[in-house]
Amino acid sequence: MDPAVLRDDMVASLEHDSKSVVHSDWLSTAMRAVPREAFVGDEQAYSDRPFERLGTRVLAPNTAARLLEALDPNADDSVLVVGAGVGYTAAVLAEHVGAANVQAIDITRRLVIEARSNLAEAGYKAVLVDCRDGAGGLPEYAPYDRILVEAAAIEPPRALVEQLAPDGQLVMPLGASQQTLAIVTPDGVSQRLGSVAFQPMLVDGEQADTVERNRTRREDREHARRSAQSRNGWEQEWIDWDR
Repeated sequence: MDPAVLRDDMVASLEHDSKSVVHSDWLSTAMRAVPREAFVGDEQAYSDRPFERLGTRVLAPNTAARLLEALDPNADDSVLVVGAGVGYTAAVLAEHVGAANVQAIDITRRLVIEARSNLAEAGYKAVLVDCRDGAGGLPEYAPYDRILVEAAAIEPPRALVEQLAPDGQLVMPLGASQQTLAIVTPDGVSQRLGSVAFQPMLVDGEQADTVERNRTRREDREHARRSAQSRNGWEQEWIDWDR
């Protein structure tokens, strides 16, 4: 079947009352324009479910739509995507704000390479994708009007909040075992939009595609001291990441 028809059907289902996750004209138009098959393969492209790719979870279209609706970017906004993954959400944003206005980062080098290749194939080569620790953001291109974080943390990383424009906003899942989708401004959390379930943000020394995640020396010491704890990365409520 024609991919354009499949895209139209996918977005129509996301707009329908049964799901009702796409409300904005910009998002409806952008999701209909982006060839999702360039990012996830023909067989899985228009199925509304998540799956694994190179150790990371590729978001289901309904989850991606929910994040993007919360982000609510304006045309020509400067946008940072933390957790580039396969590059699909960056492409949808690029369709709306312009590819040159979108930067994306991921801590896993193989995903960075994958995202760059996918974005180029789909026609969004101007999106910059870099290998970085997500908690540090991309200060070279700050300030950002919008920052989207596709991984969970107990609190918004300070560096990301500091990279927001004065009237900017950051959207991310907050919490550990119980998470909520939050909108964060430079003044703090401004709104919570219901429950979600995301993987924790990885930290320096961790890679999504390794069999067993490596850890920094400091985290190893903390794990040894706190053996009763079993959470990884930004799920750790007892580590001061800004030290």
